[in-house]
Amino acid sequence: MSAKMQMKSDSQIQQEVLREMKWDTRVEENEIGVAVEHGVVTLTGTVANYGKKIAAQEAAHRVFGVLDVANDIQVRLPGTLARSDTEIARAVRNALEWDAWVPEQRIKSTVSNGCVTLEGNVDLLREREDAERAIRRLNGVRALTNRIEVKPLIVAADDLREAIEEALERRAEREARQIMVEVHDNKVTLSGCVRSWAEKRAILGTVSHAPGVRAVEENLFVDPMF
Repeated sequence: MSAKMQMKSDSQIQQEVLREMKWDTRVEENEIGVAVEHGVVTLTGTVANYGKKIAAQEAAHRVFGVLDVANDIQVRLPGTLARSDTEIARAVRNALEWDAWVPEQRIKSTVSNGCVTLEGNVDLLREREDAERAIRRLNGVRALTNRIEVKPLIVAADDLREAIEEALERRAEREARQIMVEVHDNKVTLSGCVRSWAEKRAILGTVSHAPGVRAVEENLFVDPMF
């Protein structure tokens, strides 16, 4: 059977995304609209918090055959979940302080109309991502912008590239053989093809733990038939 014949149709992907959202207890699937064109999923609808918006996005990405997701879901807070910007700012500070993996003293936030902006600097890309995760599920948050800069220790480009390649081989030998890793000025560029968004996320997660990584530019193409 040819690769094209084995590919899922857009209607199949749409139904499976809807079923995945029904399976995910964080998502109210009747709040979300799903459209699919050539493997690209567009999500629409209205939800009560930012965490649900991201959960719906993650559910769509988990479905085999999904190439990209456009998240057009709107966050509108019901009266019972409405919070003042001051209340949200306090909750943000508490969330950062209580997260053991976040250097909260180096991060500051700004809250305007429920939209949170994080700024500051950290040593690891993983710390930047952990700070964002700590805020996503707070009630009252309508949107989140992460402007935290990564200022890592200086590591030789060849050493950093070799460390990343070894880490990828430990976790996903098949994918590692297909991924090209380039390093310039502590910025890592990944190129290649993976079979699913889950594989792509695993690769990006692996790189985020590498000391010396300031930023990641990924040119990873998702091809379910790869």
